[in-house]
Amino acid sequence: METKFQVQLKIQKPVAEVFDAVVQPKKLSGYFVQHASGPLVEGTTVQWRFAEVPGDHDVIVRQVVRDERIVFEWPAEGGALTRVEMLFEPLDAGNTMVRISEAGWTQDAQGFKSAYGNVGGWMHMLCCLKAFLEFGINLRAGGAF
Repeated sequence: METKFQVQLKIQKPVAEVFDAVVQPKKLSGYFVQHASGPLVEGTTVQWRFAEVPGDHDVIVRQVVRDERIVFEWPAEGGALTRVEMLFEPLDAGNTMVRISEAGWTQDAQGFKSAYGNVGGWMHMLCCLKAFLEFGINLRAGGAF
């Protein structure tokens, strides 16, 4: 059985604004990552840095469909690459459903532990995105270990 999950959250902003907040490094570092080396552009690899996890993390961008979808892979513990898919669904002119799924961990205790940690991390990212776009709040500020 493949280890995978999906989280989702409605953001009360138009799809183009929500999508841009994920793709653009300056916006992404306003609520989620400590640093992003560049925008998410198909065929590129960018580095994300998190306050809680040491080092830069490669994000290998596989697909970007403006205002619809972002797919990337990144290394998980144990050397496997997991695949992250972000879907952006306009519910109406001012509301967007964002769905994030991730799969590809090793089928062992470490893989399950990593998947369990990431599901919480992606839900946290969506909550931070919502607070940032809807209220101008950075929930991660001061939250590093």
